[in-house]
Amino acid sequence: MPAEIKMPELPEVETVKRALEKAVLNCKILDARVLCNKFRVKTPDDFTKRICGAKIVKLRRIAKYILIDLSNNNSIIWHLGMSGKVKFTPQDTPLEKHDHVVITTDKINLVYNDVRRFGLILAVKTSEVETHPLLNRIGLDPFDEKLKASYLINKLKGKTTPIKVALLDQTLINGIGNIYASEALYLARLSPLRPAKSLSLKECGVLIKAVRVTLNCAIEAGGSTLRDYQKPDGSMGYFQNRHCVYNKTGQQCPDCTCDILKTGGVQKIVQTGRSTFYCPVLQK
Repeated sequence: MPAEIKMPELPEVETVKRALEKAVLNCKILDARVLCNKFRVKTPDDFTKRICGAKIVKLRRIAKYILIDLSNNNSIIWHLGMSGKVKFTPQDTPLEKHDHVVITTDKINLVYNDVRRFGLILAVKTSEVETHPLLNRIGLDPFDEKLKASYLINKLKGKTTPIKVALLDQTLINGIGNIYASEALYLARLSPLRPAKSLSLKECGVLIKAVRVTLNCAIEAGGSTLRDYQKPDGSMGYFQNRHCVYNKTGQQCPDCTCDILKTGGVQKIVQTGRSTFYCPVLQK
């Protein structure tokens, strides 16, 4: 069986967004070169025309998408896919293999490097971002104040799918991927096997808090580097060193005092084609 490919999740995307904010906010875009436009969604032919000459006025994140708002009322929608990287380089830096898009600002170059080309980079009117087909069905952000236990229990009502699978539904809560779903459920002491509809109002509140704590810790650590992900400066995230259950099969979880020879330690199962890790002793 091929290795499971790890896609950057919310903490990794937030880390890149914050790095971009520090590097190019208020910079002017002087040029843009699209050397390859064959991504998951083709980069439109008018991409360069839409962004050149404009000033970068705001950076934000919607789910796992980076949004760069420009002074000319256009916005760049950027998704890193499975292997995409954003690099900051001096303007005269030679290109490397898989450098597909180069955006030249009056300060530095932004280079989009993507080996598998499962990501995308587009330019659309800022007023049309929220209704764009890529973004118009996305659920609440994990940090949105509207995300409350009452919202979650209502969304889970009648769902027989396991809660881990439900957490990966981007129309429910956006940005949560495979790694952080496993980690948040561990922190909440909820079994990933539980039917989503079985969670009580109190458990929904506990899970929301666990999701936020897990994501915040990961953002502070710069995300998790498991395969392709790097921060724009080329350094690695290190939240993988804090994982409690993810990729810890057979190991004792940090909070378990049971005999590992009897419990078997952290268990790995596969749910809808994705690896799930959990402690069968603590997570009920």
